[in-house]
Amino acid sequence: MKQQTVGMIGLGIMGSAMSFNLGRAGFRVAGYDVAPKRRAEHARAGGIAARSAREVARRSNIIITSLPSARALAEVAAEIAASAARGAIVIETSTLPIAVKEAARGVLAKRGVILLDCPLSGTGAQARVKDLIAYASGDRAAYRKIVPVLQGFTRANYYVGAFGAGSKMKFVANLLVAIHNVAAAEAMVLGMKAGLDPALVLKVVSDGAGGSRMLQVRGPMMVKGDYSEATMKNEVWQKDMSIIGDFAREIDCPTPLFAASAPIYNAAMAMGLGKEDTGAVCAVLEQMAGRPRRKGKRARR
Repeated sequence: MKQQTVGMIGLGIMGSAMSFNLGRAGFRVAGYDVAPKRRAEHARAGGIAARSAREVARRSNIIITSLPSARALAEVAAEIAASAARGAIVIETSTLPIAVKEAARGVLAKRGVILLDCPLSGTGAQARVKDLIAYASGDRAAYRKIVPVLQGFTRANYYVGAFGAGSKMKFVANLLVAIHNVAAAEAMVLGMKAGLDPALVLKVVSDGAGGSRMLQVRGPMMVKGDYSEATMKNEVWQKDMSIIGDFAREIDCPTPLFAASAPIYNAAMAMGLGKEDTGAVCAVLEQMAGRPRRKGKRARR
């Protein structure tokens, strides 16, 4: 059988991990990123390094986008619209306002290209081990065509309804991530302040009713006090937090716990931890608890 080529636009933490798993699943991946270094890394990993988003669209009829901003999606949509074949399908996985995705869908529809709203649940570390969930929404017939591709880089995928429902589901999931991440850090700091071994706290609490996925994923970072290998950078997470907050206000939905978590993430930014993992909220709470640590470890980075 001829090897199917899938396009990937955006080769950052998530995009590169998805490309790797698609390659392992038997797909040829034509990838593009504005950063030459990422394109070179993609080629070394066995992918095809495209020179532009237009080239990706010419090479493949199923294209995945993993982008950092509304502006990036608008630019990429215009590029794809300029060269994609009619009937091509774009799997948009970024966390962005629904109106931004609607605008991109309109641009692509004029070319006969279908955009699906398919955000992902999971961190970069989870993406590397194919532990992602896709919330797919939009044209159902197009969704059925892309299921084999989704299966190449996710643990599970769900069709959740009309276009935009995927983003709404992602906002719900990320609201919980924001709260659970701070809750995990707060619990770890309480244990450390009480004189308990943080590694033991993680092991024992994770096995009981107090365990959570965020404690499982970010607890090891909190134990070591090292957040330099970011699977979600604080500076990127700020964008997600803003989108969720705006959406909740738009539909007049109270989110008191989410609102209470926001200042902790803001403090992480103020402490210069923007490029570190969001697990660094633990460092913020340690400072608040009068128990700063990691100075030695952070100096060795």
